[in-house]
Amino acid sequence: MLNIKSSYLYDNNDPFFWLGDTAWLLFGRLKREEIIKYLDNRASLGFNVIQAILLFPSDSRNVRDYNDESYFDFVNEILLYAEELGIYFALLPCWGSSIKNNLINEDNYEEIINRITNKFKNNKNIIWVLGGDIRGDYNIDLFNKMGKLIKKNNPDKLITFHPFGRLGSYLWFNDEDWLDFNMYQSGHRRYDQLDLPWDPDSLDEATFGEDAYRYVYKAKTYANFKPIIDGEPSYEGVVQGLHDSTQPYWQDYDVRRYAYYGIFAGASGFTYGHGAIIQFYTEGKGEYGVKTKWQDALDAPGAKELIHLKRLMKSIDYTKGTNDDSLILNQGFKHDHKVVFKGLDYILIYNYLGNDTIINLNDYKDKEMAIWLMNPINGILTHLGSIRGLNKITLMPPKREDVLNDWVIILKELK
Repeated sequence: MLNIKSSYLYDNNDPFFWLGDTAWLLFGRLKREEIIKYLDNRASLGFNVIQAILLFPSDSRNVRDYNDESYFDFVNEILLYAEELGIYFALLPCWGSSIKNNLINEDNYEEIINRITNKFKNNKNIIWVLGGDIRGDYNIDLFNKMGKLIKKNNPDKLITFHPFGRLGSYLWFNDEDWLDFNMYQSGHRRYDQLDLPWDPDSLDEATFGEDAYRYVYKAKTYANFKPIIDGEPSYEGVVQGLHDSTQPYWQDYDVRRYAYYGIFAGASGFTYGHGAIIQFYTEGKGEYGVKTKWQDALDAPGAKELIHLKRLMKSIDYTKGTNDDSLILNQGFKHDHKVVFKGLDYILIYNYLGNDTIINLNDYKDKEMAIWLMNPINGILTHLGSIRGLNKITLMPPKREDVLNDWVIILKELK
C-alpha cells in the first residue's frame, strides 16, 4: 500500500516514483478489451498510475449508467487487472464541473462518497483525487467534508486534490489531515498566454506558467511540506493555450521540460497526458485541436521518453536528495533556467536549451566525480571522464539534430 515518508511517496518500504498517465474518460468511453490494450501499453512504458474520472454528469460523454451496479462491477474488474500490472488508479469521484453545476452538493455528497468508498474499500490500488480542474476555494467546505469522509471510510488510501490550471492544492488544503500529498496543474499555456479573456480563475500570485519548478518551490514555503505531483502539465498533442486551433501544438520536448523541471525541483513524480488519450478520441468532433486517434497516440514519443527519467531517479536514493539550483553559476531565466537535484554523491542537472553550464563544485571537490550526459529522448549515456579537486567546471553539451537540444548532466562520485 502507498504511504508517506520523508516527504516522498512509498509503496510499503520502497520509494514509489509516480509516473502517471491521464485517462480521464477511460471508464466512460472504452470497452473492456480496449482498456486492457491501453493498460498493457502503459505498463510496458513504465507508467504506474492512471488518472481517471469515476462518476460522470448525466449529460456527459459517459456511455454507461453509473447508477447501475454493473458499472461499478466493471470498474472493479479493471482495477483488479491493473493491480496485476502494478498500476494504481488515481480516481476522481467526479469532475469539478459536477460541483460547479450542483450535481454533487451538501445534500447528496455523503450518499455518493459512502457508496463508492464502500464499493472499493478492498481494492489496494486506489488513490482518491478530489477536485477536477477547479479551484479549491470554489466550495472549500464541501471539498473538506468530502475529503474527511473518504479518509474516514478508506483510511488506508491516499488522497490528493487536482486543482485548476496553474495552481496547487497547497493553496487551500495543505494543512488538512485528509490531504496526504499535494498536486499542482502547471497547465497548457506559454509564457505569453498568462491572461486569456475566457479564463481568469488562476490569475494570482501563485501562477507560474511554464516555470513548472516554481510550483514545487511554492509548496516548500509551507511549514508542513507534503509530497507533490504535477498532475496536469502541458499535454502532448494539444494546442498551446488549449482553445485556439491556430496555435502550435505542445511536443514531446515540452513534456520532457515539464517533467524534469518538476522532478529535479523535488516533486515525487509526474503525470503525462496526450490530447487524444485524455478523451479517447477516434473520430468526429474532438477537443483541444485533437487530430490523432487514441490508438495511434499510444506510440507518441513523449510517452515513451519518460521511462528514462524514472530509471534515472530510481538509480539514486532520491528520497535523501534535494533541489539546489544555486549550483549553477550562470543561471538563466525562463527556458534557460537549469534545475538541479543533488545528493551527497551525485548532481543531476536538466539543461533544456543545451547551452553552456557552469557548475559550482565546492561541496564535491574532494570527491572523484564521473561526468555523464544523458540524452532524455533515448536514455543513452555518454561518459565524459572524471574530475577531482575543482571548484567549478564548465560543460557544453554537444548539438543534436533534434528540434531541441535538451540534456541531462550527471555527476556521480566514483567509489
